[in-house]
Amino acid sequence: MNQPTRRYIITASEAEAMARSKGLTVPQLLPSLVKSAQDLARTPISKFNVGVVGLSSDGRIFFGGNIEFPGLPLHHSIHAEQFLITNLAAHGGGPKLLNIAVSAAPCGHCRQFLQELRGVSKTQIIVTDQPLENPDYKPISSILPNPFGPFDLLDQETPLILEKHSNKLSLKDDSSITQNGNTPNLSNGYHELIEKNEETLITEALEAARGSHAPYSGCPSGVALMDCEGKVYKGSYMESAAYNPSMMPVQAALVAYMVAGGGGYERIVAAVLVEKEEVLVKQEDTARLMLKYISPKCEFRVLHCI
Repeated sequence: MNQPTRRYIITASEAEAMARSKGLTVPQLLPSLVKSAQDLARTPISKFNVGVVGLSSDGRIFFGGNIEFPGLPLHHSIHAEQFLITNLAAHGGGPKLLNIAVSAAPCGHCRQFLQELRGVSKTQIIVTDQPLENPDYKPISSILPNPFGPFDLLDQETPLILEKHSNKLSLKDDSSITQNGNTPNLSNGYHELIEKNEETLITEALEAARGSHAPYSGCPSGVALMDCEGKVYKGSYMESAAYNPSMMPVQAALVAYMVAGGGGYERIVAAVLVEKEEVLVKQEDTARLMLKYISPKCEFRVLHCI
């Protein structure tokens, strides 16, 4: 059964009303929502659900949970904080994350990925499983006091995650659609649906690439997924200054799919990746591997941009 979008996002007015009904401020409300975030996790490997909720500078509350993929290397997993940031970025939650409540202390991977948010050292965090009588917020700088981050490599004017990106990309004139190196045969039973929505898939994948955060490699990319009802979900590549915590575009598109209530992965029937050709960082093989395991009948296609 599809899950409603509101499970992943609470509007500013609803957040205020919920807090007011309990005699709390919105930041004080967040810890009570962490259990609901944990319920969003998909953890068939570890069985360890992590949930996180964050208050954006526009007043909305965003949810995230950790996602695991059987049959794939563990580095394909989506961490709860990555999910939260991807959800926030995809829905224009404002340039800053003000408060975070999380069910377990963030791992080093997530502490590093959070550095891609401007001013994150001042973001207030609370860990709800800590055995304290009166747990309270503390700045993220207290859990990563000497961070390596974007401005060790970039100038201060470079946009970070949650800030507007406008990669000036267009499809190559000779760009052809390929699947495993060949023109796809569209044999998964959704030929007409895919053909009908092909232009939308390509447009959304290109828009995702234009919005990607790839200042370290200069290799932007984006993915668009289509389900069996013809609905399209896009995700942008998001790099980390430390490289490994980067969020791949296919994972970002899967976050969009889940947030929109997309259901089981087997409902994904088509995917388009847009990226540059002959560059140092490519997404094609890792995206193909992931889609092969989560939705074997998905038609995967690649378009190159310049």
